[in-house]
Amino acid sequence: MKAAVIVGARPNFMKAAPLIREFKARGRVETLLVHTGQHYDGNMSRVFFDDLELPEPDIYLGVGSGSHAAQTARIMTAFEGVVERERPDLVAVVGDVNSTLACSLVAAKLLVPVAHVEAGLRSFDRTMPEETNRMVTDILSRFCFTTSPEAETNLLREGVTADRIFYVGNIMIDSLLFYLEKAESSRVLDDLGLAPGGYVLVTLHRPSNVDDPARLAGIMDALGEIARSVPVVFPVHPRTRKMIEASGVGIAAARGMRLVEPLGYLDFVKAERHARIVITDSGGIQEETTVLGIPCLTVRENTERPITIEIGTNVLVGTDPGRIREEAARILGGAAREHRVPPLWDGGTAGRIADVLERHFA
Repeated sequence: MKAAVIVGARPNFMKAAPLIREFKARGRVETLLVHTGQHYDGNMSRVFFDDLELPEPDIYLGVGSGSHAAQTARIMTAFEGVVERERPDLVAVVGDVNSTLACSLVAAKLLVPVAHVEAGLRSFDRTMPEETNRMVTDILSRFCFTTSPEAETNLLREGVTADRIFYVGNIMIDSLLFYLEKAESSRVLDDLGLAPGGYVLVTLHRPSNVDDPARLAGIMDALGEIARSVPVVFPVHPRTRKMIEASGVGIAAARGMRLVEPLGYLDFVKAERHARIVITDSGGIQEETTVLGIPCLTVRENTERPITIEIGTNVLVGTDPGRIREEAARILGGAAREHRVPPLWDGGTAGRIADVLERHFA
């Protein structure tokens, strides 16, 4: 079997690495790694390839940034030639970024089976571009690999037949558990002068949070208040930094917050594992903190990963500054939350995916 594995943006790299490693170990799948170049900044791409020991991409499309429509169109145009030239038996996409949607559309039109890793996640918020990407990709996919039971319910409701759905677990956790020990050797806490359990870690990147100056100012004010009692470390996404500087809300940094450059994967896992609280609007971080047992406050009105709230460490706090401060104070005051690790979030997801594909293509 020849499989084209697609990566484009930072969240994709952690999900593709275990699959590529599994294919290589079994020796029965020829893997073609295609990097669309959706994320091209060194801190958002190159360092992740190094940390995750990903091979150099076989094909780099170099599409760069742009509007959703322009970026998706450029990826489709470039990837169509790749499929026609390389003739893969399978196109494997991960997550919900524009690269995921674009390459799925091309493969489906050229009658190449699509495997979607992390299928069936739904926020039920159509204002999120990722929701459209997820829904369309799932409809086009021959193999829908799900992370949790509610994902299958979502897919069946939308007309995906049961023979296309495979509950395999969370491949993001494969990377987390595989590199957890290695991440401990990172010196990021020493470099930033942080004590384990003595700081709050923040990430923000969603347009709904960072593109609205008033909302961004409110969130930053809340973080600035938290920083009066505990160090707040904020590795800043390039888009977020641009908006902070443009809107003038960066003054919050002067009240104890520490804005730093984006961290590599191993550095971030180390910082995440030893944080007192993680405050984020990321999807994957909700999952990682659940497995690590770290309290997570998600700065969104909804989540496509409800299992992290139901049995994990995640609390949905919305974007109200008062609620963010209140929940942070509650946790810093010693409040505990019982949690469990969801089934099949055990580091074996890539193996289960490979088993399904090998049976099908045998």
